[in-house]
Amino acid sequence: MANKPDRPLRIFLSTGEVSGDLQGALLVQALQHQAQALGREVEILALGGDRMAAAGATLLGNTSLIGSIGLFESIPFVWPTLKVQRQAKRYLRHHPADVVVLIDYMGPNIAFCGYLSKHQPQTPLIYYIAPQEWVWALNSYNTNVIVQTTRRVLAIFPEEAKYFEQKGGNVRWVGHPLVDRMQNAPTRAIARQTLGFSPDQTLVALIPASRQQELKYLLPVICQTAQCIQAKLPDVHFLIPLALEKYRQPIQHAIEQTGIQATILVDQDRSQFNNPAESTTLQAIAACDLAITKSGTVNLEIALMDVPQVVLYRVNAITAWVLERIKFSIPFMSPTNLVLMQSIVPEFMQNEANPQNLAQASLDILLNPDRRQQILTGYQTMRAALGQPGVADRAAQEILQVAIQRQSANSPH
Repeated sequence: MANKPDRPLRIFLSTGEVSGDLQGALLVQALQHQAQALGREVEILALGGDRMAAAGATLLGNTSLIGSIGLFESIPFVWPTLKVQRQAKRYLRHHPADVVVLIDYMGPNIAFCGYLSKHQPQTPLIYYIAPQEWVWALNSYNTNVIVQTTRRVLAIFPEEAKYFEQKGGNVRWVGHPLVDRMQNAPTRAIARQTLGFSPDQTLVALIPASRQQELKYLLPVICQTAQCIQAKLPDVHFLIPLALEKYRQPIQHAIEQTGIQATILVDQDRSQFNNPAESTTLQAIAACDLAITKSGTVNLEIALMDVPQVVLYRVNAITAWVLERIKFSIPFMSPTNLVLMQSIVPEFMQNEANPQNLAQASLDILLNPDRRQQILTGYQTMRAALGQPGVADRAAQEILQVAIQRQSANSPH
């Protein structure tokens, strides 16, 4: 029998933003569970957020507030990103990891790929939830970095797996981690009962922001859209789940400015990701007849709860102008449509994302049962392509396998 290792497996996770913190927390739990099954101890260090810390990771820096989309929008986050990455690099120099796992968070994690391949080439790198290069790559740079520096890519979308395989990557398709989380999501009836709404009340979820920039570009247009809907359906009530407490004041101000009948809801306990049925955010979505939402991971959560949605995104006007000049275009932006590369839910980008278009699409869903059913049928097809439950466990097994191989290679024989 092999000697028991004299130290735990050291696993370092790097992610950012609210969605990365959620995915990271699910992975932390799975790593602990799978390591226990193997009779191994793990030490999990991370750049992440409160959910990952609650799940058992030791944070070297909190990155849940650091994130943006766009060329100019990212400028304010350059210094905070460099600062936390410097802390992590310093730690890893003195305490090398058995494996480094990068989760989403494109810009900072691509930079991490370059740094580690240069300064710690012996440390295996795994990319879990890689950047969506298969959708919107401006050039091949990021793809080449990922393929050349990582030991494995753990893909969550079938198209993503196909893309990185064709580019020469060592890819495992594990499925989408939300499949696991959403198995225990609240039902419409229970959510309404918990939140105190009657079965026949028309409820619409407004989901404007998980990033600071989204408050500026999305919150006004979403509240104006709600205003238009309320003019047509006076009894409608809006539920706004709060991604971060710091967003409460600007959202409350927007509610007052537009005069919409809305309730802000917040998860009191950030560790509630363990039990989706008790998550106020998911209860708010599950209770609703429709969600008007920013583009992002939340679109899949909404789809997996069978709530129709209208998706939008806007960026800085200069960013949009630059992208237009270089003829940048994407087939879809919402993950719900990207899974099968099919238009399942209506989505609106930049100037098209205006209150008139959004309200029209929303009212069509609320008042037209056939349109609603069309979206729900699309959800069923999409769900089948997200993989079977056990996603986080499969990802954890791949990561632990690489970590154990690395630790064994380092052990004196």
